[in-house]
Amino acid sequence: MQQYFHSVRLDEEKCKGCTNCIKHCPTEAIRVRKGKARIIEERCIDCGECIRICPNQAKLAITDCLEKLKDFKYTVALPAPSFYGQFKPEVTPSRVLSALLALGFHDVFEVALAAEAVSWAIRHYMEVCVDRPRPLISSACPAVVRLIQVRFPSLLEHIIPIESPMEIAGRMAREQACRKTGLEPDEIGTFFITPCPAKVTEVKQPSEGRSSVDGAISMAVVYGALLKRLEMPAPYPVAPRASGVGIGWGRAGGENEAIKAGSLLAVDGIHSVISVLEEIERGGLTDIDYLEAQACTGGCIGGPLVPQNPFVARVRMGNLVKLYSAGEPGDFPRDFDYYRLKTPIPARPALTLAKDPQVALARLEEAERICAELPGLDCGSCGSPSCRALAEDIVQGYARRSYCIFELRERLQQLAEEMVELAQKQPPAMGRDWKQTRDGGGETD
Repeated sequence: MQQYFHSVRLDEEKCKGCTNCIKHCPTEAIRVRKGKARIIEERCIDCGECIRICPNQAKLAITDCLEKLKDFKYTVALPAPSFYGQFKPEVTPSRVLSALLALGFHDVFEVALAAEAVSWAIRHYMEVCVDRPRPLISSACPAVVRLIQVRFPSLLEHIIPIESPMEIAGRMAREQACRKTGLEPDEIGTFFITPCPAKVTEVKQPSEGRSSVDGAISMAVVYGALLKRLEMPAPYPVAPRASGVGIGWGRAGGENEAIKAGSLLAVDGIHSVISVLEEIERGGLTDIDYLEAQACTGGCIGGPLVPQNPFVARVRMGNLVKLYSAGEPGDFPRDFDYYRLKTPIPARPALTLAKDPQVALARLEEAERICAELPGLDCGSCGSPSCRALAEDIVQGYARRSYCIFELRERLQQLAEEMVELAQKQPPAMGRDWKQTRDGGGETD
């Protein structure tokens, strides 16, 4: 079986076992053992929370490098909508697109344009499909999709069966490049400028079997390389084709602003998303038609790989949306099947205690008993994120009771008291007081 690709990795040399990451991971996918963090790959959703929180920069995202452009005869850059918000106001989207060509790409295709097309597809699906689960959940954020696969598999039917703007952009860019150059599709490379590691994993581990995007390059890396090009005169201007409708997708709430149909709810930040998904799982929010859910606070402008402060980027994105709000709608296919997911998104349940239901039930009861005996402080000193997680680790054989420092201290205290008591006792031959008993024997204690 092919190993699942994860963009988020651990640099063991930098890890100091501080346990900060284990308490922020939304799927409890990290443990600290022998002084180093360990990522449980089955649970990891590549949201990048551990990258953000690690004080030692021991978590990193594996992305493609610019050298990969050499593998193709013709390359197309796919800048995310949030990329425009990383630059100062005087750096227009036109200059950013021109600088990408100066960097070595043969062409550019804005993901914001594909976002406009996906907005149309979402509106069309909500109008046509009356008998649908409520609320529908956006498929745009791959970290949220994987969160549902791992932690909320019962909500998979709520994910709207439409591909993400990144995938649609890759497909439209390749088709456009084929028409323009006459090259075969495999000779054309499409590269997404990504704000987060979850997008990298989506490219390397697509749910549809093969991604329309050939690589994902960190936004921070491209930003640094572009700054030097922006100081030079642009080789030739490139007019942006996307309007404010598509550009707005780069910030929280922008997707819903583009849809403008039905009762819409937007939530950002992975832990806030979890709270809303729990509410839906309990049968709530049926009055909501569509849920825009983004793992990063603020949306894609808050991704772990963006170079700019997200609050500053949000202001700049808002100004760009206003500036390009009068743009004409983009030219894109009006056939819904062009956007439809071809296969259902599978579940990846990784939080079960065992595959066998009877074994899982027995372990659950045992974990409940152990958890009730633990101190309930959720301090993380044991290397597990909570007392509950430690109890589950124990019943699965991944941890021991002695990992809890409070229980260990109590046992050491009892042992010390027993040693002191034993040390005060001496056999009669070493001077202990001896007294005759009625039956003629000796006192034994």
